[in-house]
Amino acid sequence: MDNLILAFNVVLPLFMCIALGYLLRRLHMMELEPRRAMNKLCFKVFLPIYLFHSIYTTDLGMAFDLKLILLAAFGILGIFFFLMLFIPRIEKENARRGVMIQGIFRSNYALFGLPVALSLCGEDKLGPSSLLIGVIVPIFNVLAVITLESFRGGKPDVKKILRGIATNPLIIASLLGVFCNLISLPIPEAVLKGCKNLGSVATPLSLVVLGSEFMFGNVRHYWKQLLTVVSGRLIFCPLVMVVIGALLGLRNETLVPILILFGAPTAVSSFTMAQSMDGDGDLAASIVIFTSAFAILTIFLWIFILKQMMLI
Repeated sequence: MDNLILAFNVVLPLFMCIALGYLLRRLHMMELEPRRAMNKLCFKVFLPIYLFHSIYTTDLGMAFDLKLILLAAFGILGIFFFLMLFIPRIEKENARRGVMIQGIFRSNYALFGLPVALSLCGEDKLGPSSLLIGVIVPIFNVLAVITLESFRGGKPDVKKILRGIATNPLIIASLLGVFCNLISLPIPEAVLKGCKNLGSVATPLSLVVLGSEFMFGNVRHYWKQLLTVVSGRLIFCPLVMVVIGALLGLRNETLVPILILFGAPTAVSSFTMAQSMDGDGDLAASIVIFTSAFAILTIFLWIFILKQMMLI
């Protein structure tokens, strides 16, 4: 019963934020342009501040886990290559192929997953989850461009990919946090407290914005594609990777990042990228919405199961 209550306590705050966003849109209190502005604010300001503070205040010697980092990186690559072979066999339209592949391998780890890690591990053990951002975000960005360009018929623009990685606020904040931590840069306590307060805005605001995007009009049109992506993203990916992680000896604060990396819903940015690269934008939006909705249930079940097995 204790594990059931813990899983419920982790998931309920996420559900409340998402439900509030949906309600606000239905009441016409969150229109399109304000939603876009708030989403950009979270991505470029509040979340980078949150990551910087988290990494700067972490004991990097204790948080760095090479096994975790390698498993995350090779896990993403393995899933990507499998999907590049499998999805074209079950989907005929190129515009949908790239979107489906991206929808399965690319997770909303930063905005959706880190709050779960914080609830499960506590702020003092959030280091491994935060450090992983600097590794997986470049991999996600590169593979997303390769995927969408491949099924658009073009060649990936290497310079554009590198420029996007170099200017990504999450990567910059992560690297800056590591650098300042390693050189023991003295930062006044008042400044750190301000960073912590500003960073705490990122998660609830981003989830409210995500909830405001929920629309369910494309279910009938895309039900086969959605069934494939939702089950792949929320069930099969975490099942395979958590089992591998457990067999490799990962536990608690090092297994939690694997669960949320491979069990979190599809990244919100995948919709924008699909639209700009001739992918099926309606399918991409539906994937983000439905993986986010069902992730509330699947994350709850994963946490409960792993707690019962005493793995986290």
